[in-house]
Amino acid sequence: MLLSERLAENVRACFTGIWIQSHEHDEALLEITRLCHSEDWGLLSWDIDRGLQGTEVIGESDSSYPDPLAAIHSLNSQADPDRPTLLVLKNFHRFINSPEIIQALTQQISLGKQTRTFVIVLSSLVQIPPELEKLFVCLEHDLPDRRQLEEIACSIATESGELPEGAELERVLDAACGLTRYEAEGAFSLSLVRHGRIDVSVVLELKAQTLLKSGLLTLHSGSESFDDLGGLESLKAFCRRALRPRSQESTHVRPRGVLLLGVPGTGKSAFAKALGKETGRATLTLDVGALMGALVGQTECAV
Repeated sequence: MLLSERLAENVRACFTGIWIQSHEHDEALLEITRLCHSEDWGLLSWDIDRGLQGTEVIGESDSSYPDPLAAIHSLNSQADPDRPTLLVLKNFHRFINSPEIIQALTQQISLGKQTRTFVIVLSSLVQIPPELEKLFVCLEHDLPDRRQLEEIACSIATESGELPEGAELERVLDAACGLTRYEAEGAFSLSLVRHGRIDVSVVLELKAQTLLKSGLLTLHSGSESFDDLGGLESLKAFCRRALRPRSQESTHVRPRGVLLLGVPGTGKSAFAKALGKETGRATLTLDVGALMGALVGQTECAV
């Protein structure tokens, strides 16, 4: 279900406090704008740089409202009793822990059921103070799916031969899953610059750079294969059988993974990397040492 569809349901159900988690604020705001246009709802948006914006801003000598508290207070003056009015607050988690902001939001969200005004926080993470947890419902703006990624690729690779086909295109879309629209556009464009066509290796390279930011996950896409490993013949044969394509009618239980347990230096990591090569996929590596923390709650925060 699209973000606009979920948002429309919550507005009609009169949830006047809505928190939207999104890594693509412009795309999310575009969906909200289209929804408000189609439903004839009022729409205001605020951020710390541009202040209050929207065609519904009326009757004020200074409509910029750079102060986040003033932006909340402005909603009642912009309300229309004949239709809902939405106020989108971008990156508002940076201001929401202020006692003044908490009190203003509490009053505004409670009053919104009478005035038909809705406060929407648009943020890349969910950080709701305990005083406001029961007043907000949380929605998630999904990353682009395979169909949307293919549309992005088609819009960038417009010349003959630039867009792969068949199984190669499927590998590109597999590699691009999990990227934002901005990241996918960048990866496809860089691939055209470097190779003259969209190539899966460039997409995986950009995804690896994205994972490095977490400090926990790394993506490996090397050239190792089972032929480079000596021994472990039984394990290789088991994995080959498990990964062999099977028909939809097959009733056999298919293994979903394998646990490698042994002392250091016995080839566990090398086998995992070679397994990625054998399956045509990259290998994700989790640094458990970086995940674990000595202080209470530190490990949970890193997850």
